[in-house]
Amino acid sequence: MAEQQDRLAREREEIAQRVANFKATQKKFEREREEYFVTTLENARNRSDGGTYWQ
Repeated sequence: MAEQQDRLAREREEIAQRVANFKATQKKFEREREEYFVTTLENARNRSDGGTYWQ
């Protein structure tokens, strides 16, 4: 019985770690999207040729 409880505890621990890794990856993607958005917006606002962006 103790073996089964140990196995279940290890599985729960593994699942918790996978969930934590997934959440961390999602946060990383969110930060990268935000950085890309800000950079793209700044580049569009600071175009030196004075033209429109959609030619």
